[in-house]
Amino acid sequence: MNEGFQIIDIIFFAMIAAFLVLRLRSVLGRRDGHESGHNDNFSSLGSDKKDKNNVVQLSNHNTPGDDEEFIQEDAKEANPLLQGFSDIKKIDSHFDPDEVVSGSQIAFEMILGAYSEGDTKTLKPLLNPEVFSNFAQSIKDREQAGETLEETLVGIKKAEAVEAYMEGSIANITVKFVSDQINAVRDESGEVIDGNPDYIAEITDFWTFARDTKSRDPNWLLVATRSLD
Repeated sequence: MNEGFQIIDIIFFAMIAAFLVLRLRSVLGRRDGHESGHNDNFSSLGSDKKDKNNVVQLSNHNTPGDDEEFIQEDAKEANPLLQGFSDIKKIDSHFDPDEVVSGSQIAFEMILGAYSEGDTKTLKPLLNPEVFSNFAQSIKDREQAGETLEETLVGIKKAEAVEAYMEGSIANITVKFVSDQINAVRDESGEVIDGNPDYIAEITDFWTFARDTKSRDPNWLLVATRSLD
């Protein structure tokens, strides 16, 4: 009888023990090697064997300054105008394309007005010798024919640099002008023989200005002109 009771007691206590083990697992969980959030990420920082070999250096290619420089270089390669500005800037540290374009608008107005009036004195310091010679000859031919040029600049609608380059020590920049003009030529009797004094035409001109970077003279001279028909 006693042996029977002992077996029953053993089975009873075994069941209790199994029940307690299951309860503990349900509360604490079981580590199976795939759990997350329990790794000790700080213990390896003090290891002499790992701190040198496992350090990942962040690339310095992505710093804002370097990115900006790379973008600018790429832009220059893709845009000949920007490359031209850069080439001129390397030779002339004072070069400012915006200032040149702004000054070219003043020159554009002065040259058109002086040419219309036959004022070679005003034209000479604004043009290189070749262009001045062509303008002066045209004025002379007009005067000999007794013709009068009426050229009125109503306004400049747009002025922008479209080309820039170095030619030896000579810096060149071409400006595109889109302007409204009234053009007419009259003969000796005042009759209109070309153009229309009552019509405002939109005209597109391309003027190239140049300056010798070795010269102390900061002025840019008109060296070439062409217009869209």
